[in-house]
Amino acid sequence: MEDRHIDRIIEATHWPRKMGAVALGMLALFLLMMTVGELKSLRFIGSGVPATNTITVTGEGEVFAVPDIAEFNASVLEVGTDVKSAQDKATKKINDIYAYLKDAGIDEKDIRTIDYTANPQYEWQSQVCQESGYCPPGGRQVLKGYEVSQTLSVKVRDTEKAGDLLAGVGGKSVSSVSGLNFTVDDQEAVEAEARDEAIADAKAKAAVLAKSLGVSLVRIVGFSEDGGAIPYFTKAAYGMGGAEDAAVRAAPAPEIPKGENKIMSSISLTYEIQ
Repeated sequence: MEDRHIDRIIEATHWPRKMGAVALGMLALFLLMMTVGELKSLRFIGSGVPATNTITVTGEGEVFAVPDIAEFNASVLEVGTDVKSAQDKATKKINDIYAYLKDAGIDEKDIRTIDYTANPQYEWQSQVCQESGYCPPGGRQVLKGYEVSQTLSVKVRDTEKAGDLLAGVGGKSVSSVSGLNFTVDDQEAVEAEARDEAIADAKAKAAVLAKSLGVSLVRIVGFSEDGGAIPYFTKAAYGMGGAEDAAVRAAPAPEIPKGENKIMSSISLTYEIQ
């Protein structure tokens, strides 16, 4: 009886150890399965072991879009004996231009100031010559007044009005009208279309190259775009000087063809092959 009692005590002592060993074994098996699963998933998302057998192809895409936005700049430049007098004259002209554009149907959000400066203007005065004829060397700078300039950027959503607006603004005593550009309002959509064409071009080239090499394309492991889609804009400029001249005020509306804008995209694809 005593021997059986002792055996039971020994068995009860070993039981926790056995259970612990089983638990450790199950934990190790679970961790192994998790590791294997993670490694498999890494391969499919392209984050695992880098591909060693690859080919790289490039693709080009271009899209032509008719511009639907015209933009130009109008500047005024005034001088005065002090800052306020120069500002007052410049502000009056800018307000006249602004009112004209509003009356012409340009939305308030499409008229904005892109530059405003107020600078002192100096002139060099030499030393006064003496009666004896001697003129002392040197001289000094003397403040002669102030110069104030302001530039408006104007966005025209009806491109057919661009020529009339340029002529109209030119008759408002501006100092210059310049920087006419024709652009596409939804530029990102056009760039995305060019990129899609470039990708399709690269994929087609990859299929042909793989067939020529006698290999199979496995997956794309690399992509790059050369600076994004590159827009090529048609441009026009309409500048003038001496805005007070009667001939300038009577200038007819210029004919401004807007043409088409070409949006280009260049990409590279790298494929794993087998």
